[in-house]
Amino acid sequence: MKHLALSIIFWGAALGCFVIFRYLGIDRVPEIEVSMSIKTLVLKNLLAMTIEGIVLGIVYSTIDYFFDKRLSQNTSLGGSLIAKIFLYFLSTVLLLRLAQYIAQANGMNLNFEKGWLWWLKDERFVSILLYIILCSFVFSLMKIAVERFGKGAFIKILMGKYRTPKEEERIFMFLDLKDSTTIAEKLGHFKYSQFIQDCFHDLNMVIFKYEAEIYQYVGDEAVLTWPYAKGVANNNCVRLFFEFQEQRLARKSHYMRKYGIYPEFKAGLHGGTLMVAEVGFVKKELAYHGDVIYTSARIQALCNKY
Repeated sequence: MKHLALSIIFWGAALGCFVIFRYLGIDRVPEIEVSMSIKTLVLKNLLAMTIEGIVLGIVYSTIDYFFDKRLSQNTSLGGSLIAKIFLYFLSTVLLLRLAQYIAQANGMNLNFEKGWLWWLKDERFVSILLYIILCSFVFSLMKIAVERFGKGAFIKILMGKYRTPKEEERIFMFLDLKDSTTIAEKLGHFKYSQFIQDCFHDLNMVIFKYEAEIYQYVGDEAVLTWPYAKGVANNNCVRLFFEFQEQRLARKSHYMRKYGIYPEFKAGLHGGTLMVAEVGFVKKELAYHGDVIYTSARIQALCNKY
């Protein structure tokens, strides 16, 4: 739902801005004659394009959800990207064509080309399409950055908050595969990698529900973190572990059929005050330092004994 809301807001604003960029001040260009007041022209098109952007946001978000949640494991990144671009293009053409029909039905003569290949002949559509492609790159980069650093952390990095170390209260969970060495020897390195992929796919299916952030993947271990308030709210930091168990259990037949092994995980959980800083310039990332990290790791290590 958060991705849907973000997509609607972004595309509604993006296509609204397109109208402002295109028409605002056009009445001051000597070579161009405008048949109505510029205010009426802008408002009329602003409303139409904003609604169009909202609809596009819903459609694009649906396409993303379908690929990311349903096909991400079965489709290569390149194949998924090509299919997404094709569906984006097709939905854009169809929605703009629908908008033309609605406008004409309300007595607006927009002088658009006719026929199925109208989009090849209409320069206005080409300009909108190029603008949408540019905005898609911006939206994708924003999405990647938010996924990499976490929603709150990305904004703070943009503002330069972590250029000098800052003190924060956070909860950390070290989540590790049980008997990983034995499993790796049994499956071999290739199938073991697929096994880990499946496990972390199941983990990713539940993290957003409990507002967790993935700090790192280290081999067969995942390190999760929460801002302290979000972690303790509704026991998110504890409930995630059991939800992850249920998610794997629901796919137990898949694991047994493909690998002959059902994965079990152990976890160490601890929270408190620690330091966070932005490190590196070739590859930037946030680094956390403090006893919270070391204690979480030690608790997880003691799971073998207890």
